[in-house]
Amino acid sequence: MAKTFVKGEDYYINEAGLYVFTAKYLKERGYCCGNGCKHCPFDYINVTNN
Repeated sequence: MAKTFVKGEDYYINEAGLYVFTAKYLKERGYCCGNGCKHCPFDYINVTNN
């Protein structure tokens, strides 16, 4: 079954209208996706320096 996202708990919408995942959600997901998420709890281990 797919996870239901909870506004304010799993994500919020910033001033520019973009969805931003929280550290809680990212930690539950379990890995760094490499996209440089603002609240990455994994120290950006998969982010490349391009």
